[in-house]
Amino acid sequence: MVATEKSLRTCENGHQYYKSSDCPTCPVCENERKPGEGFLSILSAPARRALEHEGITTVEQLAKRSEKEIMKLHGMGPASLPKLRAALSEEGLSFKA
Repeated sequence: MVATEKSLRTCENGHQYYKSSDCPTCPVCENERKPGEGFLSILSAPARRALEHEGITTVEQLAKRSEKEIMKLHGMGPASLPKLRAALSEEGLSFKA
């Protein structure tokens, strides 16, 4: 297996980090943006960004969408669904049928 070469980058906030992909996201900034509580805090960064991009920041907003709609979002993976179902269930909600 060939190792991918990582390049040193600096984000607009001055954080330096190494990445091998074209993804422009600074891991330090992303970690600082992660919510400390709520259902978005239990998701991976790509899944959280996918929901935020769609304006979904509450479980009530999430309940207005179907699982199929959520899974179509770029960044959302199958590991996120059980977490989202649990967050909805805790509030007595579920995905739209």
